[in-house]
Amino acid sequence: MRPMTSPGSDHMLPFMKMHGLGNDFVVVDARTQDIALTPALIKGIAHRQFGLGFDQLAVIEEADAADAHLIFYNADGSTSAACGNATRCIARFLMEQTGKSELHLTTQRGSLFARDAGEGLTSVNMGAPQLSWDEIPLAEDMDTLELPIEGGPTATGMGNPHCTFFVEDADLIPLQEFGPRYEHHPLYPERTNVQVAHVVAPDHLRMRVWERGVGVTLASGSSSCATAVAAARRGLTGRKVRIDLDGGTLWIDWREDGVWMTGPTMHVASGSFTRQFVESLTS
Repeated sequence: MRPMTSPGSDHMLPFMKMHGLGNDFVVVDARTQDIALTPALIKGIAHRQFGLGFDQLAVIEEADAADAHLIFYNADGSTSAACGNATRCIARFLMEQTGKSELHLTTQRGSLFARDAGEGLTSVNMGAPQLSWDEIPLAEDMDTLELPIEGGPTATGMGNPHCTFFVEDADLIPLQEFGPRYEHHPLYPERTNVQVAHVVAPDHLRMRVWERGVGVTLASGSSSCATAVAAARRGLTGRKVRIDLDGGTLWIDWREDGVWMTGPTMHVASGSFTRQFVESLTS
């Protein structure tokens, strides 16, 4: 057993803080320590006043047939099968750690491949989009291109469910009210991420996002992939687009082998939580 801390230490549970376009993460490397992440501990770390704050928490684990296995948690303690920006951040960390320019990662979503895209950018293949109602999943059989919801949004699965609204101006939508209204819509039994987007050009979208279990975020990788797929399916854009989010820009390319996402990453800091903080949430 690898302990979370050394005997007599006032610190335990080392972590890294990373972000992709302001979509921020706490990353814990379980390859070097044994961890026990309870929902209470996850939510405590996620609190931006009483903890450290994050949109998602990611855990790196050993994998027999891959470079690493990744597990993702939302700020409310729930799990998520996919997190595109966290995957890119961790891929960049692992590439710098190992000297590799390409990686094979596994997640609950499945096998994902990442590569160094040059100029400080990192790409990850998020896999083929899920387009049928039962894969996303929705509550009943229906056309996923235009749901029977006001505004006619498109449903897409990227290992997690998405509901994309195409609007006149995404910046005018009050996401704090709009997002939770649809996150919990009865058509989505597992809740959903909610995006609002408008077309800037045939290869350019503006998008904002409400993430299930989190709230408004500055960016979302899987949401960007889902929005690009939805726009292409509706004939609004081609399959290769630039997406401008509140925190910056991602480039999405829906290819035959999956949906590739490319963008910058940032490793902000490394540290460890104090024993007092961890024990206050686990005792």
